[in-house]
Formats: sequence, C-alpha cells, structure tokens
Amino acid sequence: MPETLVTVLAGDLVASTDLTEEGLALALDALRAAATRIEDWHHQPVHFTRNRGDGWQICLPGDAPGIREALALRAALRQHGKAYETRIAIATGPATLPEDGDLNRASGPAFTHAGHLLDLMEGPHFLHWSGGALNSIARLADHISHGWTPAQARAILPMLTPSFPPLQSDIASSLKITRQAVGQALAAAGYDALHAALTDLERAEQP
Repeated sequence: MPETLVTVLAGDLVASTDLTEEGLALALDALRAAATRIEDWHHQPVHFTRNRGDGWQICLPGDAPGIREALALRAALRQHGKAYETRIAIATGPATLPEDGDLNRASGPAFTHAGHLLDLMEGPHFLHWSGGALNSIARLADHISHGWTPAQARAILPMLTPSFPPLQSDIASSLKITRQAVGQALAAAGYDALHAALTDLERAEQP
C-alpha cells in the first residue's frame, strides 16, 4: 500500500468513565455523525474509527489544517451537553492506509505523531503537532469553543461548512427557534471571528 499525505485527528472522550453506557454511545454516535458531515466537505471518506475504548480517529486528505474539523467534532458533542467533551490532537504527514479504512491498522508519521501528542495532552484541548502558527490557531480555537453552550453548538455546527453554509433562517427552521436566536447564539460563540480566521488559514494553505 503506497504512502499518501494525510492529516490525522486523534482524540478521546474526556471523563468518559462518568458517562453511562447510553451516554458513551451517544457521544460516539455524535462524533460519527460529525465525521460524515466532514466527508461531505472533503468529498471522500475520512474513515472514522473507534480505538482504545473511548478513543477515535479520522483521516483528512492532504495537508488540511484540521482545525475546522476539530471545531465540528466539538460542536457535535457539545450540542448534547457540557458533559460531552473530547481532546483532539492533529498531525499532518505521510501515512499508509489499509484498504478497508480501519485506521487502527494505519501506519506512518501522521498517525504516530497524532497518537504521541494525544498521550501528552491533559484536559480538553486542541493541539497541532507542527507547532508554530498552526498550533497557536488550534489553541485559540480551543479556547473560544471550550465555552460553547449546547445552544451555541447547535447553531454553529452547520455554519462550519466551508463552502456555502446554510442561511440562518434555515438553521432556525431546523432547530425550531427564531432567526434572531440563531444570530445571538452565533455571535456569542464567536462565529464571525472563527469563520474569518478559518477562511484565511485554509486559503493560505492552498497551493
């Protein structure tokens, strides 16, 4: 199997032993649903894989920064309550992927670095193995999103779509709240600043 350039997001649930069996299943289902959303963004599989009980991994194509995806994964959990949280380690590099997409059998520096970084982390954080500017942006995104309420997470999750996010009126309709409530939730969640920063970052990363 040939090596390819990928960005790995590896995480585990924080305080998972405090969750009931149903709560753990809810959290993993939320992460899996977020991974499906992320696949739509990249137009290819990201191979959501559970590992080590409360751990998980996804694999993005190429050298994607991974921060937008980390925010989506956090929002997918947070919409169910503040008890649902994950740490996320991000690393870009070469990797070999198995044909069946089981990331537990993947290998290469991207997976090694993401796993090592996750093992070093304490508490709910986003960190990027590369250090420098990407890690600084990851830390800021973590800080902003750490305070999201469930209502803010529900509002911002669909708005993280990188191209043509939905209208706020459509989000309001799907959540059965007013458009004003959606706007207030997005403002409190720091959406405008996050959107501008992510757009600038991803544009700069393009060849």
